[in-house]
Amino acid sequence: MRELVGRASFGHIRCVLRPVLRHLDLHELWVPNQFAIHTFRIIMFSIQAQYSYTVVETLMSHLDDNSKSDPKIRTSLADVLSKIISIAAGESVGPSVLEIINSLLSHLRVSVTREVPSDEPQAQHDEKLYQEALINALGEFANHLPDYQKIEIMMFIMSKVPYPSLDHLRGFNGPGDVMLQNILLKSLLKVGTKYQTIHFNTTFPMSFLEPLLRMSLAEDPDMRLLVQKILHTLIDRHHNLEKLLKPTVNIGDLELVLEKSSRQDIIFIRKHGPEIYRSLYESLEQANNTVENIEAVYTTLALLCVELSSEETVMEMLRLVISIQDTALTNGSLSAAQKYNLHAVVASLLILIPSVVSITPLMEYAEKVIEARRNAGANHLLPELLVHYDPEVCLSPTQLGPDTLVDQLAVTESLKGAGFDVARLQQVTPYGAGGPPGGSMGPRHSWVETGMRASAADLNSFQMEVDSVSSSPGVQKKHPEEELTFESMKKLLSEPAENAKEAEEERRLQLSETFRTADFHDLVDRTHANNDVLQNKLNEIFSKLSTGLSDGIRPPATPTPGTKQDNDPLRTNNPPAYEVLFPELFMY
Repeated sequence: MRELVGRASFGHIRCVLRPVLRHLDLHELWVPNQFAIHTFRIIMFSIQAQYSYTVVETLMSHLDDNSKSDPKIRTSLADVLSKIISIAAGESVGPSVLEIINSLLSHLRVSVTREVPSDEPQAQHDEKLYQEALINALGEFANHLPDYQKIEIMMFIMSKVPYPSLDHLRGFNGPGDVMLQNILLKSLLKVGTKYQTIHFNTTFPMSFLEPLLRMSLAEDPDMRLLVQKILHTLIDRHHNLEKLLKPTVNIGDLELVLEKSSRQDIIFIRKHGPEIYRSLYESLEQANNTVENIEAVYTTLALLCVELSSEETVMEMLRLVISIQDTALTNGSLSAAQKYNLHAVVASLLILIPSVVSITPLMEYAEKVIEARRNAGANHLLPELLVHYDPEVCLSPTQLGPDTLVDQLAVTESLKGAGFDVARLQQVTPYGAGGPPGGSMGPRHSWVETGMRASAADLNSFQMEVDSVSSSPGVQKKHPEEELTFESMKKLLSEPAENAKEAEEERRLQLSETFRTADFHDLVDRTHANNDVLQNKLNEIFSKLSTGLSDGIRPPATPTPGTKQDNDPLRTNNPPAYEVLFPELFMY
């Protein structure tokens, strides 16, 4: 058979494979499948490399024909497929890759719909084994593909995951949606374990990151846990995952592997950090969170902190930590145990951040808070996380005193002592009460709106001559602060010059931060209203300019030969030069 398969041309491959499949069917050699695996491995190694995809295609077609067969037969077929698919992966290019993935996902979906009405435990167990075999085949296929194709596969799988808000658009209305989500996310996790992240902007294109973050807020806690595991796999580049699975305040014992963040990663977290942090924050607010859910979110945050160990990421992470503490203190939908778990997460992150970025004053403050909790007997506010706490022993943080809580002012002073610019930390947090209502992926409005409104107010307060004077040559632009009124002069004399400089610098920083971090569509929405105002201003300016030119400025009379300009009676009708009316556009 080796020689026959090796000499077969493309048109005769299926003629060789059909008798093999027929023989295995008639003699019931699929269960157990050792002989089938051995046979197909011989075929795959004997066939010409460019035809190996045909074997996989034929075997998957045979799986389609047996879609109603016993689950054990289908499981054996899928197992054979997983054993040989890696051999064909190296020769698969272009559409053939997604065709194989799509076929495997189709079998998974059919299996899920078949499992829903089943009441027999054994049948359900066999069906789960079949699904696991398909997922293993998917993982084996992805494992032998280049990284860029793995990203395409993950994006393709993510596009197949049903999401409740899109049910009416995508046709997912059955009771098997949750099971389908679970199976597809497991498939995505399997592919993710085969992928090695280099740069976050390559691993997380927006078309993949956005639906993934959306699924992180699913109602089912198991779904949220799966999404966090996917994030763990893709974020961890230095094999720190096992060390950060549980919250801990003993960071020195972890022996973390650290590496300075690349510029590409810093740009990525600046651009997408608000969406990622908000999704994680809202995930911690879910009332049905288990200890595993909270630990998984901690692990994601800890991995982000370690992988993006840079002074530029410290502020946003600390703002999130303070917001988590706020929700633990104020969220009435969380149980006491969940609130204690959040306080333990806050303590773990607070001491992890200065350990990674090396901020000695903040490290000292974090140790002080942890020691205060231990001295107050508040071990329930420290790791490890428990499902149940004794209400008679565990006092709430408000009863223990302010020393056991993270104080934003103290954190600010610690950062100042380390030479950090703390202006961003002192702003209103974009999470929780300071953030906008609605989901994480909607339009974001935060503390920067104040700066944007101030900018719009400055624009509207310009006089018309100031608005257009910048386009006039030889005329210096007049700023609102230079308006020579009694009140402005009084203010100028009474206030120190440093105040104006500080206010201007603060506004500049806010605007700069806005345009660096805000989403493009968000900026368009905020400035859309200002566009109409500006257009009206321009129309009014041009109308006044045209009126001034027609009424106030007349062209000089053209002298003709033989006339004396000094005695021309027509000149008596023209006003003197000092009475010529200039457009108010040029007056200031």
